[in-house]
Amino acid sequence: MKNKRELMTKSYKEITGDISVYLSKMHKEIPDVMNSLGALSKSVSKNGVLDKKTKELIAMSLGVAARCDGCIGFHTKTLCELGTTREELLEALSMAIYMGGGPSTAYAAYALKAFEEFSNL
Repeated sequence: MKNKRELMTKSYKEITGDISVYLSKMHKEIPDVMNSLGALSKSVSKNGVLDKKTKELIAMSLGVAARCDGCIGFHTKTLCELGTTREELLEALSMAIYMGGGPSTAYAAYALKAFEEFSNL
């Protein structure tokens, strides 16, 4: 029988690294679009009535519900940098599961795996 680590074969550090290579290429080839998206991201992510961590937890939940591996990877990395606890992540994942049902449950497991990967930085 495989151990726990062997059962989930995705590496979110590898996924975000691979995506980053092509994001860089897209920044060179379609700079207006990518700069506009970057400006939108910066604008919506800054502290306001909701703090940045809360907004990232929302983004993580949406990424899980949308089954987006890149979203899970990038938002997990940011959440770890913001000092998010495992308990905070699990509470946000609970909402994603509630809103997205079975498919979100599977991706919530991937998000927890990503959190374990990135929290060891």
